[in-house]
Amino acid sequence: MASPGSPQHDSTPSTTDPRPVPTSPWGPASGVGSLPGTDPAEAVRLVVGELPGFAHLPELPERGAGSDIVGRTAALLVDVAVDLTPAGWRLVPRPGKDLQRAREFLARDLDALHDVAGDWTGPFKVQAAGPWTLAAALERTRGERAVVDPGARRDLAQSLAEGLRAHAAEVAARLPGATVVVQVDEPSLPAVLRGALPTASGFGKLPAVEEQVVQEETTRFLADIDRPTVVHCCAAGVPLALLRAAGADAVGLDHALVGDLDAVGTAVDAGTHLLLGVVPGTDRPLPAPKATAARLRSWWGQLGFPAEQLHTAVTLTPTCGLAGASPAHARAAMAHVREAAKYLLPE
Repeated sequence: MASPGSPQHDSTPSTTDPRPVPTSPWGPASGVGSLPGTDPAEAVRLVVGELPGFAHLPELPERGAGSDIVGRTAALLVDVAVDLTPAGWRLVPRPGKDLQRAREFLARDLDALHDVAGDWTGPFKVQAAGPWTLAAALERTRGERAVVDPGARRDLAQSLAEGLRAHAAEVAARLPGATVVVQVDEPSLPAVLRGALPTASGFGKLPAVEEQVVQEETTRFLADIDRPTVVHCCAAGVPLALLRAAGADAVGLDHALVGDLDAVGTAVDAGTHLLLGVVPGTDRPLPAPKATAARLRSWWGQLGFPAEQLHTAVTLTPTCGLAGASPAHARAAMAHVREAAKYLLPE
């Protein structure tokens, strides 16, 4: 792998577009995905204004069913349909109004992106639920969650990878100066590995999926996306070694929950970029950006890496999505990571 912060995917400029296309998929600070509010154009303006080095396509769950993480991801699936039931999203034989609504929300977001940020240059991120979190959330037409069915998992992963490739291509067409990064959110992955997911009835636990199986299936999925990839998990117990071995170009995690420094050091040595969540995703007092940077420099020193390497090896983010925050906190959190990242630059 490349050294930390170096490009891992070549990006060749179009012969018809005179603007240079950047080759590095990482910027100094970014968001995780969701924001408060319901106006996609306003959300895009906020993100590109506050995160000029590495913006992302915002998700707006306040709009209702179909804009939540599962419904939004379902809108990307190819030849797989889901519908919303009182118990949650379920796999169904044919699409219905709930899936149509999810696709309409996504189409509006892409239109807003083109209108507001069509001249964007630099790394730009899109997000969706990862295959394990999606399979953990979807019930089969008859039976348990899809995560317990190897065949259902395979079909979902293939469908999602195809849909994400198409989605990233649509974003790239709207932002011809961008390097499009794909983030898959896997908050359920630690529970999948531990056997901690509740059954559909809620009265029991689903069996754990073997680590080797998770790694093999994740490896195939990430390879199929064919873009720079981030696997984000804001839960405790992020399987960093597994994700590194599966080929994730970057891993996003809550810095406060990082416990295994050896696993972090091995990942950094292997060239895995880190998206570190350093400020809360809900309304809480924020420290000064300089204090956040000082805390990270101290942590980096504990890992044993040179201080001048830090700013190329990490991207700063909030810990999770900001949908549960007030608009004021969401803006402040993005401004915080942007400003804190400046203090990581070598003096």
